[in-house]
Amino acid sequence: MEVIRIHHPLDPRQIPADPVVLAMGFFDGVHRGHQAVIRRAKTLATAKHVKLAVLTYDHHPSLVYRPLEGDDRKYLSTPERKLQQLDRLGVDRVFLVSYTGEFAAQKPQEFVDNYLVAFHTVTAVAGFDHTYGKKDVATMDLLPAYAQGRFDVETVAEETGDEKKISSTRIRAAMKAGDVDTANALLGYLYRSTGVVVHGEARGRTIGYPTANVLTPENEWLPGIGVYTARLKVGAIWYPGMISVGRNDTFGDNRPITVEMNLLDYQGNLYGENVEVEWHHRLRGQVKFDSAEGLIVQLKKDETATRDYFSQVAAD
Repeated sequence: MEVIRIHHPLDPRQIPADPVVLAMGFFDGVHRGHQAVIRRAKTLATAKHVKLAVLTYDHHPSLVYRPLEGDDRKYLSTPERKLQQLDRLGVDRVFLVSYTGEFAAQKPQEFVDNYLVAFHTVTAVAGFDHTYGKKDVATMDLLPAYAQGRFDVETVAEETGDEKKISSTRIRAAMKAGDVDTANALLGYLYRSTGVVVHGEARGRTIGYPTANVLTPENEWLPGIGVYTARLKVGAIWYPGMISVGRNDTFGDNRPITVEMNLLDYQGNLYGENVEVEWHHRLRGQVKFDSAEGLIVQLKKDETATRDYFSQVAAD
């Protein structure tokens, strides 16, 4: 997949001369609704014998319009992961635009002339709620007028789950609530996060459940506090286990949130490893136990549930 990184104003020398069907969107998470847009664009590109291109952005457009704090700074898919997802969906070319104040200042007609036409678009495809400027003047309904017959426009209808719109907003809310099962269903795949294994308090090994402490990037979403089944990728190998997002408040109050994973039947030194976590299923919420013994009893139950879960996954 070819990735063309663009900073406004566009240098036309960056753009290949061949025509494309262009799918447009920020595509945070590349969820099932986004996938429907890209699949439709792929179908059109195949029928027209042209390449499938995607126009997307290197950071959230909201950054240009208002201060972002806390969860607003997090992504369901960082630019690198988004590119990986687009590649898997068969995209041939990505125009990765840096969304700046100067870029945002373009009027809709300027955006169309400066970018969509310059990309040699034969058909522009986006979701029904996609905008490319101010919401009242930059809708998909108005795009054909700006196109002025130079390219076709196709709008993809709303994709729903449980009769509700599938959206990045819904997925973020599910993640915050610790409902990784719903998040995965809306994404259409198992959510992944990244990190590096660092030293923790080493308390897990003293109670028979050593953990890999995963230091995660601040700009990636994590499921809310709770215990989950997951897999950890080390190098090219995936290891199943159970993972906790929590404060370990059995051992004290007001502790920081940590991400700690116990791998099933793993022996080795993981310190310093860059890893991926694939989040599968929520087992339970966080519980404050009266003693370490009570925690150990619960961890044994969690281990049994985790082994049963992955045995079922293997059987399916």
